[in-house]
Amino acid sequence: LMSGFLTWWGAVWDVWHTPIRILAILVGAVVVRSLLLLSVKRVIRGIISGMNGKAAIAAGLVQNARVVQRASTLGSVLSNFFTWTVVLVALSSVLSELGVAVGALVAGAGILGAAVGFGAQSLVRDLISGLFIVFEDQYGVGDSVDLGQATGIVESVGLRVTQVRDVSGVLWYVRNGEVVRVGNQSQGWSRVVLDIPIAYAAPLDKAREVILQAAKSVAEDKEFAKQLQGAPEVWGIELLSGEQVVLRLVQQVGPSHADEVARELRARIKLALDKNKISMASTKTPIHVEVSGKAVN
Repeated sequence: LMSGFLTWWGAVWDVWHTPIRILAILVGAVVVRSLLLLSVKRVIRGIISGMNGKAAIAAGLVQNARVVQRASTLGSVLSNFFTWTVVLVALSSVLSELGVAVGALVAGAGILGAAVGFGAQSLVRDLISGLFIVFEDQYGVGDSVDLGQATGIVESVGLRVTQVRDVSGVLWYVRNGEVVRVGNQSQGWSRVVLDIPIAYAAPLDKAREVILQAAKSVAEDKEFAKQLQGAPEVWGIELLSGEQVVLRLVQQVGPSHADEVARELRARIKLALDKNKISMASTKTPIHVEVSGKAVN
């Protein structure tokens, strides 16, 4: 029985060996692609499900969205890469089985690809820049960034464009290839820098102490204590003129908290200066006009 099967298979192979090989190549390509895509999906699903853990919840919803966005983008890139790699390998193998000179086709495709790439340089640059932005984690969803063309909160990071929502609510679409510099205010820590102009005649030591105590009161507030890092500092005189003395106050804060802490600091410093009757500098310039031989202010 076995001998008869082998004889029959040999006869079938002699006649149909090319279609059989092509079918095997196609089936193998489908199986390999499915396994690779399944592996990518399992990794991405594991990352996303990990965002439901206690540690991830403590990290915050914005940080979770950033990790999910980055993982999804990487998953999309890897899926496309594996798909096209498998398709190209399977196609070249099938053409070889049909007796087509694959080398000549590859050379022709290379020339055509160079021509298309030359004509779509901006698109290629956007895609490559998008890959580096994702891999290097330059910014992500929820980050407060300055991209030069747009400043605001990142809502989406794609391979070709980044979506940024500014303070006015305008959604900006910035091409990744046009991003020359990135200022990210949400990584690690940020710093509030306030320059407070005090009247030249105001007591400097008292003003310094009042400003510092007002800043410390913010640090003692439970609502803001978790947003601050370290103690506030008055660095000293930043500007000196005949009309004003500018004192600089700095406070290190956590990422994405600089604006709200700065507003609270300004409010408390203003109230403290008013309470202690310390005048801030005025921008008014006195003008004296002579009326009937007398100088009138």
